[in-house]
Amino acid sequence: MTFQTFDAVTRPADGPPRLAALREKMAEAGLAGWLVPRADAHQGEYVAPHDARLAWLTGFSGSAGFAAILHDQAGVFIDGRYRVQVRAEVDGAHFTPVPWPETRLEDWLVAHLPEGGRVGFDPWLHTEAEITRLETRLASAGITLVPHANLVDQIWTDQPAPPAAPACAHPDALAGRTSAEKRAELAADLRARGLSAAVLTLADSVSWLLNIRGADIARNPVVLAFAILHDTGRLSLFTAPEKISEDLRAHLGPEITLRPVSAFGPALRSLGGPVLVAADSVPRQVVLELHEAGVAVETGADPCLLPKARKTPAEIAGARAAHLRDGAAMVEFLAWCDEALPGGHQTEIDVVRRLEAFRAATGALREIAFDTICGAGPNGAIVHYRVTTATNRKIHPGDVVLVDSGGQYADGTTDITRTLATGPVAPEVRDAYTRVLRGLIALSRARWPAGLAGRDLDALARYPLWLSGRDYDHGTGHGVGAYLCVHEGPQRFSRLSDVPLEPGMILSNEPGHYREGAYGIRLENLVLVASAPALPGGDPGRAMLELSTLTLVPFDLRLVDRAALSAEEIAWLDAYHARVLAEVGPQVSDSARAWLARACRPLAGTA
Repeated sequence: MTFQTFDAVTRPADGPPRLAALREKMAEAGLAGWLVPRADAHQGEYVAPHDARLAWLTGFSGSAGFAAILHDQAGVFIDGRYRVQVRAEVDGAHFTPVPWPETRLEDWLVAHLPEGGRVGFDPWLHTEAEITRLETRLASAGITLVPHANLVDQIWTDQPAPPAAPACAHPDALAGRTSAEKRAELAADLRARGLSAAVLTLADSVSWLLNIRGADIARNPVVLAFAILHDTGRLSLFTAPEKISEDLRAHLGPEITLRPVSAFGPALRSLGGPVLVAADSVPRQVVLELHEAGVAVETGADPCLLPKARKTPAEIAGARAAHLRDGAAMVEFLAWCDEALPGGHQTEIDVVRRLEAFRAATGALREIAFDTICGAGPNGAIVHYRVTTATNRKIHPGDVVLVDSGGQYADGTTDITRTLATGPVAPEVRDAYTRVLRGLIALSRARWPAGLAGRDLDALARYPLWLSGRDYDHGTGHGVGAYLCVHEGPQRFSRLSDVPLEPGMILSNEPGHYREGAYGIRLENLVLVASAPALPGGDPGRAMLELSTLTLVPFDLRLVDRAALSAEEIAWLDAYHARVLAEVGPQVSDSARAWLARACRPLAGTA
């Protein structure tokens, strides 16, 4: 069995007739515009085929973005990761890529719509915070947002059915806490705040809270469900009943009431207030249901986010075990790459298949964490490139190959990027690679006072690139779940993140540099936030934090300009490689161990 497929999921030619059909529906409804988000009702990054409305309509298949359809304009809003990809996937004569967040949706609508314009949206697919922000700006321009039944669904005649994959129990031993313990803690907080209940709509929050996992979303082991957590610790779970077996009902216990999704709206209207909703993730429809029933609403953060982000000792131990296992698979893979790629006979698809096979050979792989990114030469500059049979490129000697991949194991989720040489490279490439590596090392070595957020550390990884006039148009790192979503909030290394970093949080550390039409470079390790020991001469009583690296895979030293590294950077790199050799070496084949010894050779003392 293989997880990844290589068929193109969209075709640019499909967009124009679908756009015309949508505009007909807009005219019938008296709407000047229609909003098409990437998200589903659970606001996850990835969506089931049933909810892939943005890709179906426009052709854009990226994991972030949205479209605003007017009668004479069709804007596809994409961030810096997708500026190259969107041009290849949409029909440029009918859809216009719009740089976002540089251009805000509300400003674009004001610029393109006359006063009195009515813009429709599906209130299940947009958050309360998003719609409130848009309404505030658009009202001043005389533009109205109108909740409406989904127009895309009305023209999508062969729309796939909603997912209904069986759910399963996630062992308490791997979670480190029972669902009852988690619910009791959150319920106590609700009572302390004078709240009667919390509405949960994020699939990974519900899955984490109940210690369950599923397969409703490819690559993300979550159960698509809504939940209402009461201040007693009891919980109402709204999902397709066929997902829940009798054994799983027993795992959930008597404090969990299972109800169909159709009962969610009536249940909201029956609540006594006040009720906690997360405005940045709860659909507008949830708030409409509560308001129409006169239920008092208090907005705040999803109560599961921070407890989920603070991994338990059991989850941390599982992450370390998963990364050791994954590191061994990666070393076998990289040893194969060194032998196979310089010959010029392998393609990007060959590389993806071989990597998945090495992970599957562990006997523990449940899923891949996302579609493997394997970009050779110019394809490496497409930040979230997904190889298809149409784009598949043969790897030529001298190509730089970017491979970003991960695995879903019962004890942890992995995510790693390595950039590989297949022959001699230009000095520009070596310089860029070395600067990216120096940025990764700088963040890895960071110590900082407790209370700082990801935005306070993001620049450390960029500084070596900034000194050469380079940068990258994505965050430096995202949070990672424990056999959950590979992209997990609220923590991240980003200029936009104001969430304080706390011990137990797992994040990626992944600076990069991309030269369109030529090459892409990215290096990524997963790191764990931990308390830092006191240092002689330090401020008494000042708590400090540091990062512990989880990923155990060598970097390609052939791409490193040793002369550009400081003594401290060389010491860190040599210590890291010594650890990789000591821990991963006993886990791999004899031939891979010999390759690993060469790959982990120390730089200290060499010219």
